[in-house]
Amino acid sequence: MVQLDTSLPLLAADSIFGMADGLLAESLLQRVEKADGGIDSQDVAANLGVEHQLVVGAVKSLQSLGEVISAEQRSSKHWELTEEGKEIAGEGSHEARVFAAIPTEGMPQSQLMKLPSGKVGFSKAMSNKWIRLDKNAEGGPRIFRAVESIEDAVQERLLLVQRGQADRLEEKEKNELKKRKLLMEVTVKSYWITKGSAFSTRVSRQETELTPEMIASGSWRDKSFKPYNFEAMGIIPDCGHLHPLLKVRTQFRQIFLEMGFTEMPTNNFIESSFWNFDALFQPQQHPARDQHDTFFLSDPALAHEFPQDYLERVRKVHSEGGFGSQGYKYDWKIEEAQKNILRTHTTAVSARMLYRLSQQEVFTPVKYFSIDRVFRNETLDATHLAEFHQIEGVVADYGLTLGDLMGILHQFFTKLGITKLRFKPAYNPYTEPSMEVFSYHEGLKKWVEVGNSGVFRPEMLLPMGLPEGVSVIAWGLSLER
Repeated sequence: MVQLDTSLPLLAADSIFGMADGLLAESLLQRVEKADGGIDSQDVAANLGVEHQLVVGAVKSLQSLGEVISAEQRSSKHWELTEEGKEIAGEGSHEARVFAAIPTEGMPQSQLMKLPSGKVGFSKAMSNKWIRLDKNAEGGPRIFRAVESIEDAVQERLLLVQRGQADRLEEKEKNELKKRKLLMEVTVKSYWITKGSAFSTRVSRQETELTPEMIASGSWRDKSFKPYNFEAMGIIPDCGHLHPLLKVRTQFRQIFLEMGFTEMPTNNFIESSFWNFDALFQPQQHPARDQHDTFFLSDPALAHEFPQDYLERVRKVHSEGGFGSQGYKYDWKIEEAQKNILRTHTTAVSARMLYRLSQQEVFTPVKYFSIDRVFRNETLDATHLAEFHQIEGVVADYGLTLGDLMGILHQFFTKLGITKLRFKPAYNPYTEPSMEVFSYHEGLKKWVEVGNSGVFRPEMLLPMGLPEGVSVIAWGLSLER
């Protein structure tokens, strides 16, 4: 129970604080009034026999009343014994206790090590040359005293600290005790308390609200009002937050930018079948081009502007082959390529960007990425949507291999926090080789598919006009997944 100095007269502070806090605040004000200059909150706590934090609370409460007191925060450092240090100060150091435990005829080392201070004390006593070890003794290694008597300097230094005489120790001695975790340096924060401009030993609560009753009765004239703080922050209004998908999208974009990628323009949701399928060496009879998988537009139903020389090369590689490929050997039709659709993947944008790259006079390596919406004519269920976001990365350079693709995928997913990856061979019409990417899900305790990847086929790249030695690696995943 808190014991306070009640010999001082009690004041009106009880109306401001709780009973115990009020008594403490009154005692504090009385001491400030009688002090010559000011008082330290630590001294107040010691004199009243209460915890320092209670005095700090009373100081804060008095400060809230205005300029009743002035409190300047100060900090000081002093040395204190740890729990182990207190034990050693009372019973002696571990090495001294080991020395005292060894009889004249010595003691087996195995028996010494079983003592509470055995392991630590043996090491320190050996370094002090207080004891010696005879490894060839009969019955095994044996410990003997090496000196007649010892002086326990560790205990003596700790006792000095305990008596408040730590300044008599050298810094080297303090640091050595600190290293042994027998001593610790403590920072103490306190307040230097002086009278404020409105100091009074009788304080009353300042009113925070002018009520109609005060005006009607005129009692407001006798009351003290707390100054209005026009600088105070108002209540933060409820507002919207970023959608989780937008947060993840920002994270993906930042990762790509950190890896040196440039974002592709992806604002054309409507695409022709030529750029969405044919330019990617996807045959016109492929199931993905069926109305059950793709949204076709009725107005405008057809696209008419294509780079004719490139379109002719695409037609030829599909129907006749070329560039080392036998093609698909079917009658390629411009009518199918002209059909407008809602793009089924952002790889259509990659095809446009790679074709634009091929038109440069001198090829320069590039790294592209995109994050945007794509559309599939899917039956909606828990894992399929008609509209979702695709994330795609594309790298074009000379001599890229499957190893480069696996390395960049490891780097990409590691930045996402995904480190356990596996690759599985797969088939895509426009990549060879192709790989599905799997990651181990710690929550589900199984491997789950997180993306698809591959090296773009020569049948796709060479008709564009890219140099023969150029390879393009790419990967994609769903933002929602």
